[in-house]
Amino acid sequence: MLPGSIQITGEALSGAEIKDICDSLKENSVRLLSVRGCQLSDRDFGRVCRGVAESHSLAQLNLNLGVVSTIGRTKQLADALKANRSLQTLFLHGSPLLDAGLVTLNGALSTHPSLVSLDLGDCMLGDEAVRLICGMLPPDGAKSGLKELTLSANPAVSTQGWARLAIAVAHSSQLRVLNLDYNPLGERFSAVLSISVLKTLQILQVFLDMVENYPTSLRVLVLAENDISPELQQQISDLLSEGEEEEDKDGEAHGRLVTPREKPAWVPHNSSSSQMVLMTSGLGESFLAETEM
Repeated sequence: MLPGSIQITGEALSGAEIKDICDSLKENSVRLLSVRGCQLSDRDFGRVCRGVAESHSLAQLNLNLGVVSTIGRTKQLADALKANRSLQTLFLHGSPLLDAGLVTLNGALSTHPSLVSLDLGDCMLGDEAVRLICGMLPPDGAKSGLKELTLSANPAVSTQGWARLAIAVAHSSQLRVLNLDYNPLGERFSAVLSISVLKTLQILQVFLDMVENYPTSLRVLVLAENDISPELQQQISDLLSEGEEEEDKDGEAHGRLVTPREKPAWVPHNSSSSQMVLMTSGLGESFLAETEM
């Protein structure tokens, strides 16, 4: 029997329901577990975490919308992730993790052997969290790392924090999708940065420098709701399109700028477009896009 899915949204889970979930995890009959926005006791949350730790089939875990609500639960989740070896995608969108939560999770996340997609949107993160996240984007050839990262709606991150992330992305050979929508990255907000390895740049210009000067593997860059000028959008789009004739000879397609008029609902990860800058709306599909945020 192939592993199935358990998807529950916004409900108060009883002890009996938690037992059924845990039994299924331990029997390796669950590939996708989503309890987004659900209410459960600390004791029951611990039981679910122990089930995650023992599961060999679980590939996607959705704990969005405040399920991981305390540092105690964050520690329990970290312990589960240290034992688990199968998880590929983890959703924690809308969890009040703060930097302290990322410090707690960092060891488990950065050493997990299978994790390739991580959603930390709206988690109240700051610069310390971003510094730790950069460690999950290792330089080319160092080790495997994240392929999809969501940091939407974390406005407490400073321009220095975003610049640090830009440098990590520039050197990462793994990352394919980066969601930064609903962050104050626009030119009106951006202060002038002074970074030893880069000339003085505004925050979006840091990403421009990344595209221009580094052989990045990034394929999708989501920058919606960030007040970015049309001129800068065009610069990034032009850079993604450079070298078109040479790449055409190799049979590869090229990036393009998706304008607000097009308003795509999502960006397919396996599309023929090799690079894309999305300035319009929200999250792309996840690697295991079987649940919503």
